[in-house]
Amino acid sequence: MKTLLIIAGSDPGAGAGLQQDLKVATLLGTYGLTVVTALTVQNSLGVQAVHPVAPKVVAAQLDAVFSDFPVAAVKVGMLASAAIVKTVARYLKEADSPPLVLDPVLAAGGGHPLLDEGGLKALTEKLLPLALLLTPNAPEAARLTGMEIKTVAHLEEAARRLQALGPKWVLAKGGHLPEEPVDILTDGVNSYHLPGARLAAPHHHGSGCVLATACAAALAQGLSVPEAVNQARRLVAQALTFGLPLGRGVGPVNPYAPFARELARYQVLESLKVAAARLQKEDISPLIPEVMSNLAYATPYPQGPQDVAAFGGRLLKSPQGVIIPAAPAFGASRHVAAIILTAMRTHPQLRSAMNIKYVEGLEELAPLLHLRVTSFDRRQEPPEIKAKEGGTLTWGVASVLKEGEPPPDLICDKGDWGKEPMIRILGPTPMAVAEKALALKNALRAGGKL
Repeated sequence: MKTLLIIAGSDPGAGAGLQQDLKVATLLGTYGLTVVTALTVQNSLGVQAVHPVAPKVVAAQLDAVFSDFPVAAVKVGMLASAAIVKTVARYLKEADSPPLVLDPVLAAGGGHPLLDEGGLKALTEKLLPLALLLTPNAPEAARLTGMEIKTVAHLEEAARRLQALGPKWVLAKGGHLPEEPVDILTDGVNSYHLPGARLAAPHHHGSGCVLATACAAALAQGLSVPEAVNQARRLVAQALTFGLPLGRGVGPVNPYAPFARELARYQVLESLKVAAARLQKEDISPLIPEVMSNLAYATPYPQGPQDVAAFGGRLLKSPQGVIIPAAPAFGASRHVAAIILTAMRTHPQLRSAMNIKYVEGLEELAPLLHLRVTSFDRRQEPPEIKAKEGGTLTWGVASVLKEGEPPPDLICDKGDWGKEPMIRILGPTPMAVAEKALALKNALRAGGKL
């Protein structure tokens, strides 16, 4: 396993700094070594204080690491003071030239300074010439160059000026600019514009740390700088999309999201098979509608229907009971996937759903089974939604789910012209959905309604 030395400050909220760096290093298959440069007092509401580590203690940590461990790459983040910058630069200059990714942490997102002017001067003179890759955001690039950066053209010029100060490559990040985000990667000869998407990402603490550490982990494993940057940018986009609403302020990004999604895929398929077998054994066919039923289950952090598994042949009713023509597969049901993906926007735990036929009197029966029930009326659907293929379910489910409120177990839809009345059952797992369906079937049968 390749090692990655992380030289940075500590964040007790673990959204940035050493704690976030170690998570990313591990997720990407490297072994993280650490040198602590500062102890910050911060949480999701901001930085309250910074306590730099004594330079001689930083030096002792560097001695301990370099005298014993192989170091395949180095990531440098917060350094806090000029004395620490000089100490780190001295040790890295004497080291066996492992690739260095330098994230110039100059201030916290809320504006609290994390490196003084003397430290900025030392960083520019001592560390920039040692870096294989420098990763400033637009405000950091502006402070390092003295430029005003308001456009992508400004950012590109700043990246070229920074590369001329010594780093072999500069990745200047454009997320702070008002336009669609574009990052600039340059080696001083060629400049590459790397477009991104403007994300609604209220929980973005630590995104810069994730990017720099992901780049360093990739370099430790032998990737080129452009390959490392592309891989890291993909991870950051995922981490921002699925940021964690922890704390009362800006929560941390979530680099675990894509790994959790991939790890869950086998378990999703197996859970669907077990739940469907239960529905088949106890014969749910009396509740299967004319369009037939489907049971679906999403991975954690789904990006779209491709991350929702269902039965391509649906669950069919027959005189012999339930027939399941095909095994579950991802992307097999666009309609039930739309229900789940919409539900997960406000209630991420609702990863499974199933459609069954509508039965009169169900609204009165559901509370007796301790099931919450709600409904939407297709006749109230806006014309522009109705005109868009597949938009009805997204609109209907979104109209009855409210963030912060307990979600329903059942969503009733009495149909419309050419649309069969239907009930959608929601739950955290396929088995939870199946149990609700079977409880409804047994209660309806006992009441003489099936």
